[in-house]
Amino acid sequence: MNGEKANRREQILSAAAELFAHHGFHGVGIDDIGAAVGISGPALYRHFRSKDAILGEMLNSISRYLLDGGTTWASRPGDADNRLAGLVAFHVGFALNHPSLITVQERNLANLTDADRKQVRALQRQYVEVWVRVIREAVPGLGELEARSAAHAVFGLINSTPYNRHLGDGELAELLSRLALGALRAAG
Repeated sequence: MNGEKANRREQILSAAAELFAHHGFHGVGIDDIGAAVGISGPALYRHFRSKDAILGEMLNSISRYLLDGGTTWASRPGDADNRLAGLVAFHVGFALNHPSLITVQERNLANLTDADRKQVRALQRQYVEVWVRVIREAVPGLGELEARSAAHAVFGLINSTPYNRHLGDGELAELLSRLALGALRAAG
């Protein structure tokens, strides 16, 4: 795929994420997405076969991004506390920079095709397992089920960012990181 076409696909995905977050998947048409990127709705079919395909690629790509980034942080050299802090900072950064994607993921998972939903869920499970491993390394004595529950609780805390914009990004990132790390350490 050439650079111009890839760039256009990214523009479409970004615009669709904003629209889906604000109006819901069913409240947005192909013409709306096209208008947001300056092309006709039918011209979108040169880039995606359907609105469902846009949502599928969007949620699969963010799930893959989180898994890849989380895996990178989890495999860094150093002690487990630093890896956990890096993993938290990575997820906080994602949440602050992509609040519309968090909203779309939260509200529209059920709108995916069965194949896309299975793939997204598989990637999400792998991401949770990365967190479970790092949490258990950083919080000795914590059981697997407790670590998994703690990971999900911290995701809820961090993923609240689309609804919590009372502080600037830097202050909010620092607060979310402190809260998440404090909660994870308190789990032990």
